[in-house]
Amino acid sequence: MYIDPNTGGILFQALAAVFVAGSGVLFFFSRNIREAIAKLRRRFRKEDEEQNQ
Repeated sequence: MYIDPNTGGILFQALAAVFVAGSGVLFFFSRNIREAIAKLRRRFRKEDEEQNQ
């Protein structure tokens, strides 16, 4: 399969834009993501403590 240079450049620019947008979203919502993960960890820890009793 052959991709000519113009198509490759457009594809690279599109993928770069998707990567930048994705990393920006992750950066913007990083606090919410960390809080959600911490909440899940606390919930699993609490369930483990209840099962051990």
